[in-house]
Amino acid sequence: MSVEDEVLKIQKKLSKMVSPDGTGQEQALDLLRALQTLNIDLDILTKTRIGFTVNELRKSSRDDEVISLSKTLIKNWKRFLAVTPQQQSKDSSGSSSKTQSKSSNNSSSKKDSKRDDKDSKDRGKVQTSFPAYNNSMTDAIRIKCREMLATALKTDNDPEVSSTADELAEELEEAIYLEFKNTDMRYKNRIRSRVANLKDVKNPTLRTNFLGGAITAVQLAKMTPDEMASDEMKKLRDRFVKEAINDAQLATVQGTETDLLKCGKCKKRNCTYNQIQTRSADEPMTTFVLCNECGHRWKFC
Repeated sequence: MSVEDEVLKIQKKLSKMVSPDGTGQEQALDLLRALQTLNIDLDILTKTRIGFTVNELRKSSRDDEVISLSKTLIKNWKRFLAVTPQQQSKDSSGSSSKTQSKSSNNSSSKKDSKRDDKDSKDRGKVQTSFPAYNNSMTDAIRIKCREMLATALKTDNDPEVSSTADELAEELEEAIYLEFKNTDMRYKNRIRSRVANLKDVKNPTLRTNFLGGAITAVQLAKMTPDEMASDEMKKLRDRFVKEAINDAQLATVQGTETDLLKCGKCKKRNCTYNQIQTRSADEPMTTFVLCNECGHRWKFC
């Protein structure tokens, strides 16, 4: 079976899947992947009109992978249509002049010239039918991740941000992908953490620094949660760390042993206590008690 026949066969199946509610498209992803493997040229695109069918499928589908792969196929096929109308007109005029010079010797060349002109017009029609996409990526997962990052960067709906968000999102996704070399769970978790922190309305500094160039894509791709956290969250974590340090110091400082205090758990009187000034100077000290038998802790105010 020729490539054109295979494309026509796939085109008929995809045409049946195009519906307003996006149902009955269970095999659409497999058919689109099959199209990726075929060597499709401009002549096949023109004869089969597969580009129109894939574009209609993209519009009606509710599957993110189907939409992303459809965009990718259309983008790849647009490389056949890169010739501008001016260049086409020059080529057409050049071929016409050569045809006229040989018309006295071969009358059939006029028919060829007419066919060339018709093909040129058909190519112009196909060119206007394909929507333009900036993403040349073929991996549906990576395309989706780039879209998520770009959306996070556009949280403020600033027009100036929108013009650079897509490019920065691609750079950030590329840096993360280069670290893992695949799209496994580690890659997805890294993407999710960047998206969550960039969208955080309580942490505008991170997004501003990345958009302004203070933080590069490579740096942001490797930043830890602590490094990406907002100032408020950093202060809260510092407080928790200080409290943990105080608790650890309290546990290691040798206190005063006594048998005057009774443990509420094991009911034994083998305890050690420390007194620490935790409140203002005019308030009494707080007594922390540790049972040497079972390790139970409590305090007297």
